Amino acid sequence: MTGRTPREMAKVATIPSASNPTLLAGGNPQVAKSDGDAPVQAYIAAMPGWKSDLGRRLDALVVRNVPNVRKAVRWNSPFYGVGDRGWIMTFHVFTRYVKVTFFQGMSLQPLPPGGTARSKDSRWIDLREDDPLDEAQMVDWIRQAAALPGWVP
Repeated sequence: MTGRTPREMAKVATIPSASNPTLLAGGNPQVAKSDGDAPVQAYIAAMPGWKSDLGRRLDALVVRNVPNVRKAVRWNSPFYGVGDRGWIMTFHVFTRYVKVTFFQGMSLQPLPPGGTARSKDSRWIDLREDDPLDEAQMVDWIRQAAALPGWVP
């Protein structure tokens, strides 16, 4: 016996952890800043609904196309980099879409569709539930991004 009441046990069961992250605004998983594949996989597993499947697909595309990929979670988003050259891309969950950002996106051809005057170098694509994922284009952008210097915060 733990000596805890059922109410106390329910509270313990809902405390966020790496295997049970809290979902922030828009359903974005809250995963502590850390390096490696495990926190990225925890983030992907916690992505709600169809977004988790998309996260797994994106992660697999990066792993297959970026030799020695470096993974981490920063700012409640999975980050992907190449060695010590910096981060090349990330994705982030929003209510109706997943935003895939390339930190040197202005150097990619064709340019990913998202960008503003405030984002000097980065470009992104917002992927919605009913959008088909153009894997060939995504792989092309991933490979191009991996060949460029990455972003170093």
